[in-house]
Amino acid sequence: MPRRVIQLLVGLVLYGAGCALTVEAGLGVDPWTVFAQGLSIRTGVGIGWITNIVGFFVLLLWIPLRQKPGVGTIANILLVGSSMQIVLAVFPPVNGLLAQFGVLMGGILLVAIASGLYIGAQFGPGPRDGLMTGMHARLGWPIWVCRAVVELSVLVVGWLLGGTVGIGTVLFALLIGPLVHVALPLLDTRRRPARVSRTGATSLQ
Repeated sequence: MPRRVIQLLVGLVLYGAGCALTVEAGLGVDPWTVFAQGLSIRTGVGIGWITNIVGFFVLLLWIPLRQKPGVGTIANILLVGSSMQIVLAVFPPVNGLLAQFGVLMGGILLVAIASGLYIGAQFGPGPRDGLMTGMHARLGWPIWVCRAVVELSVLVVGWLLGGTVGIGTVLFALLIGPLVHVALPLLDTRRRPARVSRTGATSLQ
């Protein structure tokens, strides 16, 4: 249990840090961050704090979908945006296209590793993922349709509010799935450790 808790907390903090790096790169961010960035521009509230607030309101949408939050869901709402806000406050400005691209790719990679950590800790989905699985359960739509409807909606609204949409948005969409697919099996706490046989070979139980 202590390992899972630490893995959850580290994963959520790193997730926020990774999102902050994609914002600092200035080349486009993922749909939910576009939405938070647009709201931040319009309200003057920090994008990290907006991320926390949006997470809370998304959680309220779980009620009609009859979804039940876990510890990880609440921790997600509290930590991701807070970590994001702190990193944005201390990270130096990024100048030059090459540096921007490097920071963007570093941010996407960090988000993927962080996703493997917090999902692998098995403490419940984040509010946004839970919204999509709840829609799937209640409406019967395929997961990919739920994700597409939700993420395209927040992307368009965020862009209209002034959020940054660009090559980073495209790269995030293309890369995050395969990267998490690699990271999650390595970090899933349900996976039993390898056992060494008498012949010296290892096997997974």
